[in-house]
Amino acid sequence: MDDFTNLAELAQGSQTSPVIVIIEQHVLARTCILNILKRELAGFEIVEMATTSGLNWLSGRDIRLIALNIGDKQITDPSIEDSLARLAESYPKASLAVLSNRDDEATASAAMQRGVRGFFPRSIPIEVAIAGLRLVLAGGVYRPLPIVAQDGSSSPKAISECPEAPGPLGAYGSNGATRIVPEQAMGDLTPREQHVLEALQLGLPNKLIAVRLNLSENTVKMHIQRIMRKCSAHNRTEAVVRWSRANGHAQPSRVRSS
Repeated sequence: MDDFTNLAELAQGSQTSPVIVIIEQHVLARTCILNILKRELAGFEIVEMATTSGLNWLSGRDIRLIALNIGDKQITDPSIEDSLARLAESYPKASLAVLSNRDDEATASAAMQRGVRGFFPRSIPIEVAIAGLRLVLAGGVYRPLPIVAQDGSSSPKAISECPEAPGPLGAYGSNGATRIVPEQAMGDLTPREQHVLEALQLGLPNKLIAVRLNLSENTVKMHIQRIMRKCSAHNRTEAVVRWSRANGHAQPSRVRSS
C-alpha cells in the first residue's frame, strides 16, 4: 500500500473523523500498525504513509496525532530534528509521537525536549503502546521512565500520566517532559512498591501492572497488599488517596478495583 492509494481511500471516506497519521517507510510494518490501530482506536481515521510529504494531502483535516518512526536514528540526527520541527510548525494542534528502535533514557528525554508527546520504543508490549497512544490522545504524555528492577538495575518501562491528574509517577517540567519524583517523597515504601503504587494511581489493572513491571500477577497482588497495610488502607483506592494526602499530591482521578 503506497501513499497515493491510502490517501485516495481517505478522500473518499469521512471528512469529519479525527485523524491519526503513521509515518513509516516500511510497507509491512506500517500496514500492521494500521490494522492494529483501526481495531483498537475506534472513532479515529488511521492513515499510513511512507514519508512526511504525504501530509499535504490532509490539509484541512483534524489531525490529532502524528507518529513518526525514526528507526535506529538519534533524535539529534539533523534529518529527524528537521522533520519534528516542520511537523510541529505545520500541525501545531497535533500531538507528535516517535517510534524508535532505541529505548534509552537519553533518547526519550531528547525527544521530549523537542516537543514530542509520546515516545514508543519497540521493546514495549503492544498493549502498553496502545495505552500510551490513548494517553497522548487524551492530552497526556507517554515516555519510558527508569523502573528499578529487583536486582537494582533500571530499565525504561513506565508510562507517565495526564497533566490533569498529576501524581507521584511524574511531574511536568517547562519543556513538557516528565521527571521522576524523588523516592524520599514516597514514604517507607520499597522501590518496587513505589512503582506499583504509581501504576495504581494511573488506574492500571493488575495484569497491565504485571506486564509493565515484568512481574507475575500474584507478585503484583502481594505488593498491593503490602502497600495497603503500610497505608492503613482497606482497598487500593484508599491506599492511593492516603498516600497522595500524606505526600502532598493531588488525589488520583481514577483507580481500578482489580
